Amino acid sequence: MPSAIPSPPDGRRPSIGTQPEAAALLGWLTDPDAPRLCVVTGAPGSGKTALLGWLAAHETRARRGRTRTDRILVPLAGQSALGVAWTLANRLGVVARTPADLVHTLATSEARRTGRTVLLLTDLHAAAEPEAVADLLTGLAEVGRIRLVVEARTGTRPPRAARTTVVDLDGDAGPEPVPPAPPLPDLSDPAAVCAADPLLVTTGYATASADDHGGLRDAWLRAGQAVCAADGPAGRALVLLTALGDGADPRLRPALAERAAPAPWRLRWARHRGDVTPPWPGPVAVLGATAGGPSADLVLVGDRTGTVRLLREADASGAGRLAHRAGGRITALAPTADGTVLLLDERGRLHTVRGTAPRPPYLERLTEAVSTTLSRHPGTALAAIAGSVVVGDRLGSVHAFGVNGLHQAASHSGRVTAVTAVESGTPFVCSGGADGTVRLWTPGRPPVAEPLAERRAPVVALHAAPTPGGPLVAAAWADGRVELIPTEGGRRRAFRPGPAVRAVAVTATGALLVGTDESLVCLEPHGK
Repeated sequence: MPSAIPSPPDGRRPSIGTQPEAAALLGWLTDPDAPRLCVVTGAPGSGKTALLGWLAAHETRARRGRTRTDRILVPLAGQSALGVAWTLANRLGVVARTPADLVHTLATSEARRTGRTVLLLTDLHAAAEPEAVADLLTGLAEVGRIRLVVEARTGTRPPRAARTTVVDLDGDAGPEPVPPAPPLPDLSDPAAVCAADPLLVTTGYATASADDHGGLRDAWLRAGQAVCAADGPAGRALVLLTALGDGADPRLRPALAERAAPAPWRLRWARHRGDVTPPWPGPVAVLGATAGGPSADLVLVGDRTGTVRLLREADASGAGRLAHRAGGRITALAPTADGTVLLLDERGRLHTVRGTAPRPPYLERLTEAVSTTLSRHPGTALAAIAGSVVVGDRLGSVHAFGVNGLHQAASHSGRVTAVTAVESGTPFVCSGGADGTVRLWTPGRPPVAEPLAERRAPVVALHAAPTPGGPLVAAAWADGRVELIPTEGGRRRAFRPGPAVRAVAVTATGALLVGTDESLVCLEPHGK
């Protein structure tokens, strides 16, 4: 074992007494066959936290052909298991409602991460819920692309795994000062809650009594991951405002709206699971805005069972259901200008729900041709504009079936997850993929080389529409972020609702609809 340890760029080195342990940690970090869990233990003052900080800063060379491992340092002191789960979810680019949900999501997600991620977790013994946090870390240790280094003082129950590396710094050490826990804010005061450290508030709501605090606690637990990631008090107030249920203290809405004034959005309405006045429309799987005519103010909302409801854009009140025969889950829907609605089922096949107006024969023939094609080659995404049906496939290509022929573009690396199309001066198609990119394409021309947007998470939903200010594209990613993007230049706006986003839509007025398993929110852009 080497006696000298390389220093990071800032010159910091582990203390003299921990140099052998630092070498052991570097050996574990660079060994692809090492256990996924490494526990650093020792007496108070033995240098455990400093050692993990050194490892976070230390630069290691990636072996040829291997991607450098990401290292994420997360202090656990004062945190609840829920706060740790939300912190890690935000750092890892996924959405998780609970600690168990985080483990499941990381084990099954398509997040665009090359190589492994190492989590460096300090002060397990000082967590607000050390046993519950240890259980969460035990679950994470079973996720293939996650490795953990956990600091736990001697006598603290560490997380467990089938194989564990232990680095023990126990020895002669002085007392380790324990800073006092900061006082909790008034958890019933929206101003205090929005101004406080969100992880401290999370600990308060997660570990305190069942007091609902006028509805603030429910809103926080519904959207807490987004609240913790929000930008400042105004951003936190906006997310909490969108997450309030209909039973909340009526004084909370104006108080939160006042504090959310600097945010780039205004809330038009929000409907949540459990709301009765007005009622929640149910889980959202797909969204669509009607293309024009007398029903231009209606929104189509499909759930996981295949039911498609019609809601009024102004207030989310019900306006009936779409009568269709597509059995099972609907993965995409595409309203057309003549009132027909095209549906894509979970097998990638096309279904047509005709409107009241007669369809031109050429559109009937086009739809039948696309339906026949998809019966042999299932689609993964669907959109429609006048005279064209647009389909994405699992290989990354986008196909525009039109009355003037077929145009295709190899736009993505991996599955196309969403497509949308806009009828404007120059009609265009916008597609999103598992590669995290959102791309523009005009059929008959090469795709635009630079992506319109890109993130390290798969695109999960996409919708575009012409608006009085120009075409807008709404895109959502698996990390919970939604962006409203002007295609002709202008300010981009972002929003996170908290739960995983299932669908988005842009209305003719330029409002943004965001649908999740437990909420439907309508936001209006605010400010320049």
